Amino acid sequence: MQNMALEVKRAQQGDREAFIRLLRKLESELYGLAKSIVRRDEDCADAIQETTLKAYKALSTLQKPHFFKTWLIRILINECNTLLRGRQRTVVMAELPETSAASDYYADSRKFDLREAVDQLEDTLRVAIHLFYFQDLSIKQIAAVLDITEGAVKARLHRARGILADRVTCAKEANIAYET
Repeated sequence: MQNMALEVKRAQQGDREAFIRLLRKLESELYGLAKSIVRRDEDCADAIQETTLKAYKALSTLQKPHFFKTWLIRILINECNTLLRGRQRTVVMAELPETSAASDYYADSRKFDLREAVDQLEDTLRVAIHLFYFQDLSIKQIAAVLDITEGAVKARLHRARGILADRVTCAKEANIAYET
């Protein structure tokens, strides 16, 4: 964490290589988060590109370098939401809804992928789970990133865990029924 703060300070002083190193450290986490929100690879690339540009331009406004990661995540979430809003306004008639691999989980009860179950959650729950478990952000950091109360974060995590637990239980029961 201390090393990241030093890199941020270097980047704020105009060291482009320091900025690039920061982004490379967080690249896979940012992609995973973007993928969990917008789901399409091309939208992930667009969101990350816009996030990078906005972060670079606004880096001097970041007052506390140790909050760089949460600051960058917040920018990314905003970019993803902007893409989703733009997508809702655009209706492509030739594009059919994608059939999710997650729906195969119901067809073959022997398979259960927790990542797919998380992807099936509604957006607010999926983002909270992703930030907490996959990005290792604290409840306080998630509240700051999403601009909601810590209680709301806890409630979303609790609700999402309940849904996921039900799905795991159903998958286990279906597997037992399948084997008999």
